[in-house]
Amino acid sequence: MNTSEQSQQSEQTPTAGELGGEGRLSSWLVAHGLIPETRAKRVFAVATFVNQIGKGLFIAGAALFFTRSVGLPVSQVGFALGAAALIGLVAGIPVGRLADRRGPREVFRLAVIVQALAVAGLVLVNSFASLIGFLCVAELAIAAGTAARGPLTRTLGAPNPTHYRSYLRALNNIAVGCGALAAGVAVQLDTRAAYVSLILGTAVMFLASAALASRIPSVPIVPAPAAGSRWPALKDRPYVALTALDGIMTIQNQVLIFALPLWIIGHTDAPRWFVGASVAVNTALVVCLQVRVSRGVDNNAAAGRAARRAGVAFLLAMALIAAAGGAPGWVAVVVVVLGVVVHTLGELWHAAASFELSFGLAPEHAQGQYSGLFAIGQGVSNAIGPPLLGLLCIGWGGPGWLVVGALLLLAGQVVPLVVKWSERTRALSPG
Repeated sequence: MNTSEQSQQSEQTPTAGELGGEGRLSSWLVAHGLIPETRAKRVFAVATFVNQIGKGLFIAGAALFFTRSVGLPVSQVGFALGAAALIGLVAGIPVGRLADRRGPREVFRLAVIVQALAVAGLVLVNSFASLIGFLCVAELAIAAGTAARGPLTRTLGAPNPTHYRSYLRALNNIAVGCGALAAGVAVQLDTRAAYVSLILGTAVMFLASAALASRIPSVPIVPAPAAGSRWPALKDRPYVALTALDGIMTIQNQVLIFALPLWIIGHTDAPRWFVGASVAVNTALVVCLQVRVSRGVDNNAAAGRAARRAGVAFLLAMALIAAAGGAPGWVAVVVVVLGVVVHTLGELWHAAASFELSFGLAPEHAQGQYSGLFAIGQGVSNAIGPPLLGLLCIGWGGPGWLVVGALLLLAGQVVPLVVKWSERTRALSPG
C-alpha cells in the first residue's frame, strides 16, 4: 500500500481516540435525535440556529428601537414594517426562480449577507424615508433567503426532509426564544447604546449564519425542461389552491400569540401571569414533540392526512378555549391548558404536512420558485390573521372561536382532495 492510499484510509477509518469519549457522545446524540447524522445537516442546523437567534433579537427589540431610540411615531413604524413585508412577499417567486437557476446555497448565503447589511444600516435611520429604504432591502433579502432555504433543507434532509425540517423547527423555537431573552436586556436598559447594540448584534448573527452557510455543500442545479414555462408555479392551479388552503390554516399561528392572551385577560378569570405560561407550554411541546409527530409524514398522501387531523385538532382547541370564557379561575386555567395542548398537536401536524406538500407537489427544477409562491400564502395569513381573530374571537366571543375552528377544520379536510387533484394533473404538465 502506497503513502497516499494509507493517508486516504486513515481519513476514512476512525482512530481509537475518535471511537473514544467524543465518538461515543456523538453517536449517542445522533441515536437520540439530538443532532443530525451528517456533517452537512449539522452545519446547516447551526447556521439556521444562529440566524434565528438574530430573528429573535430583532422581533423583540426592533419596534422599540424605532420608536424610543430613533423617535419615529408608532404609526410610521407600523406602516413601514407592513409595506416592507408586502414587498418581500411579491419578491418571493422571482427570487425563488433565481435560487433554482443559481443554486439555493449561493442565494441563501448572499441573501443573509444582504440582510445583515440592511439591518446594520438601521442604526443610521433618522427619518421615515430611510426606515422604509432599509426595511425594504431587508425584507427582499428575507424573501430570497426563505425561497432558497426550503430547497436547501429538502436536499440536505434527504431521504426524509420532513423529519429534518421538524428538527430544525424545534431548534429554531429555542433560538428565537434565546434571542428574545437577550433582547430583553436592551429593552430593560432602554438606552440608545443598548438598542444600537441590539441591532448590530442582530446583524452579527446574520453574518455568522452566512459564514456557516459557506461550509454547506453546493446543491446541484436541476435543469428546467426546454418546453416548460418560465413560471410554472403561477400556472399550477392545484398548487395555488394548496397555497391558499395552507394560508388559511396558518392563521392558527396567531391564535396563541395574539388572540389567546387577549382572551385570557379580557374574557376569563385566569391570572394574568398565565398568559406567559400558556405560550411556554406551547413552546415546550413544539420543541419536544415536533420531530416525533412528523414521523411517517414522508409522502403526499400522509401529509394530506396530517392536514386533516390538524383541522380536527384546531376545531377542538378553539372549542376548549371558548369554553374558558367566564369560567372560574382554576377551571379556566385547566381548560385553556387542554386547549393549548390540543392546538399544539394541530400545529405540529400542520407544520409537517405543510413542509412535505410544499415540496412534494413541486417539480424538482422549480423548488425555489414554488417555495416562494407557498411563502406568499403564509405571509398573507400573518397579515390578515390578527385583525380576523380580533374581530371574531375577541369581538364576537365564544361563537367567534367556533367559527375560526370551523374554518380551520374545513381547510384541513380539503387539503387531501387538492393533493389528489395535483397528483392527477402533475404528470400531464410539461413543467
